[in-house]
Amino acid sequence: MTSHPTAAELSEAVAAFEAEPVLPGDVRQAFLARVTDNARATLAREAEHGARLEAEAVERLTALLGQAGDFAALNARLCEALRDGAIDPLDPALLAHLRATAVGQIAIDQPGYGGLAALLAAEAY
Repeated sequence: MTSHPTAAELSEAVAAFEAEPVLPGDVRQAFLARVTDNARATLAREAEHGARLEAEAVERLTALLGQAGDFAALNARLCEALRDGAIDPLDPALLAHLRATAVGQIAIDQPGYGGLAALLAAEAY
């Protein structure tokens, strides 16, 4: 479900870092190692949850727009519908979709975010 950086872009960055020679005591390299570890963890969460979250988003978009398609096409159609005024920006179904999409992306990108537990608990209602 990640749009940017994509899993491929993250994987490429991890591979590029791993190809660098290790220099003991290099502060920059230690920082980049932590960034790389975070990227690996993000890739793992994306692999574990991304397909399900994207399928759920496609289901919501299909219901909202009344048409089928893949995530990218439906998301583009949603943007058009909002621009054209075909969907009210305050439509409860739209707001529910945006909220669920954002919460799912936060769970992948920033699972340690302090407010995530509260957001997930609110969705349980």
